[in-house]
Amino acid sequence: MDNLIQNIGKLARDAQRLPREAERQYSLEVEAILATQSHDSMRIERCLDGMLDFCFDDEVLVLYKKLCRYYFAISPEATALYVHAYRKMWDEQTEREKKK
Repeated sequence: MDNLIQNIGKLARDAQRLPREAERQYSLEVEAILATQSHDSMRIERCLDGMLDFCFDDEVLVLYKKLCRYYFAISPEATALYVHAYRKMWDEQTEREKKK
């Protein structure tokens, strides 16, 4: 039983570290995109795709929104798809949780 509790505790600690690591790595990429004023749609969209999975975390969400605001001037249509993807993935989940 003690081993099970230790394993669950380790999983919980790892789960807390994962979004921090994602935020650290994605912040470097977002800042690089902004600093170079990159218009590389594939690079920007790859970054947004990766961050989307971590948008449950407020710090990653700030980066996601920052990059969406930047990308809007480059590709409003693609940016709208990313905003919709966020809402579909996270806003609907929040609504489902509220109903429980």
